[in-house]
Amino acid sequence: MKITFIGSSHGVPEGDRRCACTMIEVEDRRYFIDMGTQVIEDVRRRHIPEESIKGVFITHMHGDHTNGLVSFVDLISWYFKTCFPRVVVPEQMAVEVLKAWLMVNHNHLREDIEFQVTQEGMIYNDGVLKVTAFKTKHIDPSYAYLVEAEGKRVLFTGDLKGPQIDFPLEALKDPVDLVIAEAAHFSPVEYLPIMKEQEIGRWIINHYQPRKVPEVWTLKQQAQIPVELAMDEMEVEL
Repeated sequence: MKITFIGSSHGVPEGDRRCACTMIEVEDRRYFIDMGTQVIEDVRRRHIPEESIKGVFITHMHGDHTNGLVSFVDLISWYFKTCFPRVVVPEQMAVEVLKAWLMVNHNHLREDIEFQVTQEGMIYNDGVLKVTAFKTKHIDPSYAYLVEAEGKRVLFTGDLKGPQIDFPLEALKDPVDLVIAEAAHFSPVEYLPIMKEQEIGRWIINHYQPRKVPEVWTLKQQAQIPVELAMDEMEVEL
């Protein structure tokens, strides 16, 4: 499993970091967690075959996690017609809004694009990648995702209300190889008790504000597991 941070910024883009978007590669298949940036441009720039994109999983509908979804759905509706991903969104209204936007754009949503509304529990399994959703309290609705492939388990927290409030501890009932956790809404040091109590191989802080960086280094010094800071274009092999 290979993970690429396409966008690692918080609610607004920084000069060197774009909004939330992470790509997962397993075998010759690609999947995305959130599309807060214009990911279709990255797909083209990286020479990724559009038909290799099999799933898009949105944690919640805030613009810094979804603005790129509009252009992605637009272009696969009228141009990249060999692209057949399942698009998982937290609420049905998102699908209706996408349809309306494409109509305003004098386009229409391709009928064979598969949309799914997130529910708690296992939401996706194509025999290569399995995704399980855990509800969080950042907004209603919002979700964290546990991704499993090639014997590896990775937790994407999405945005949280707070580590002691809605961190999806249930996802850690079995050991995880990597946690990718946000730090835009609280101090990353608040994750320390979870790190000490759970069996976690590695931790990456994602979706953070520049002023939080010193706190990440504090966390790194106190944690008993490797802690890293995500940056755009960073790649992780598991």
